[in-house]
Amino acid sequence: MARMYTQTIEGYLNIVLLVRDLYIQAFCESFDCLEIMPFASIKKKFIADGVFKAELNNFFMRELAEDGYSGVEVRKTPRKTEIIIMATRTQNVLGEKGRRIRELTSLVQKRFNLPEESVDLYAEKVAQRGLCAIAQCESLRFKLIGGLPVRRACYGILRYIMESQAKGCEVIVSGKLRGQRAKSMKFVDGLMIHSGDPTNEYVEKGVRHVVLRQGVIGIKVKIMLPHDPKGVYGPKKPLPDSVVVFEPKEEIQIKEKPSEMQYGSLTGPTPDTMGF
Repeated sequence: MARMYTQTIEGYLNIVLLVRDLYIQAFCESFDCLEIMPFASIKKKFIADGVFKAELNNFFMRELAEDGYSGVEVRKTPRKTEIIIMATRTQNVLGEKGRRIRELTSLVQKRFNLPEESVDLYAEKVAQRGLCAIAQCESLRFKLIGGLPVRRACYGILRYIMESQAKGCEVIVSGKLRGQRAKSMKFVDGLMIHSGDPTNEYVEKGVRHVVLRQGVIGIKVKIMLPHDPKGVYGPKKPLPDSVVVFEPKEEIQIKEKPSEMQYGSLTGPTPDTMGF
């Protein structure tokens, strides 16, 4: 009896392991990772995707810094890999007759040993330049390289961000700003949240470094996006602590019928019934 029970458990375990292997294989085939990494686990697949995106981001950050580069998005399909470059000057990214975008596509294919016509690069214009932290970091970086005073450059960035309907912003510049002693200067305006899950959706961050004669200057820009029901300029989901007070409904006054006894109707007492 015990032997039969043990065999039954082993049979169930074998079925469970077989189903698990089939599920992992189907998952990997759907994300086209078996061609790149045979017999790779799901964990390694996600790590490889993260490294791929990080290296792409660093490459475009160097190549497209002057064209308002503000991020990259990778979309993988079973046949092709689509790379969407977010920038403020999309025409410069495309180049004359699409020449520059073809050069970038060729460089990406050679770097990652991808087959030809398996990678497509697209350029997408940023919806609102003032709400993009990376674009504002680059703008502040070029202002400091041009010799503009730190305080004046930071206040100009703050003003531009707040005029773009942002809820709040924070600019931190650190390094040898004046003199040989390194220090940090913080410029804040509006509302800024620092903790909780809403920071992942509402707060956009950007970090850049500027190499000047006196040393390296660090720039950090944080922008709190506004709530947008359409999801174009900000997240659709409202803040959890936001309270909406609706206007009360208009009260409908019900007119009561006048009492017939009150005004002496015909059905009321008459002089005959009262003994006159």
